[in-house]
Amino acid sequence: MTYATQQDLVDRFGSQELAQLTDPTAGVTINVVTVARALADADADIDTRLAVRYSLPLGSVPAVLVRVAADLARYYLADLRATEQVRNRYKEAVAVLDKIGSGAIALPTAALLAPAAGAQAVAVRAPAQQFGSALLDRFAPPQ
Repeated sequence: MTYATQQDLVDRFGSQELAQLTDPTAGVTINVVTVARALADADADIDTRLAVRYSLPLGSVPAVLVRVAADLARYYLADLRATEQVRNRYKEAVAVLDKIGSGAIALPTAALLAPAAGAQAVAVRAPAQQFGSALLDRFAPPQ
């Protein structure tokens, strides 16, 4: 599933920045292959984190995921030239994904994964405790 498009990147960061990130020699033309690769990498990262909690592909893309995908793709395009702002936005995007994966942030339009068929609770039984603190205290050195 595609969470952001090249146009989303242009709308957020401008065509000039996108051209500079994808065409380092001239910085004039946007390299669509490079942009597509960065967007695919962002999609893979998002899917990896969402698959833990949500059924993929999502029915629709929430705006928060468009922003996250754009920030991830921009970071991947910048690579070693990433500014502090780009790095911070990348870290924030990853933090949002981690919160979505853990359930701290919910995607209201997304379907949660169904529990595995036949899943049952695990029961554990252990024998009574043999050596409690009362017994072990008898072996402590006198004070």
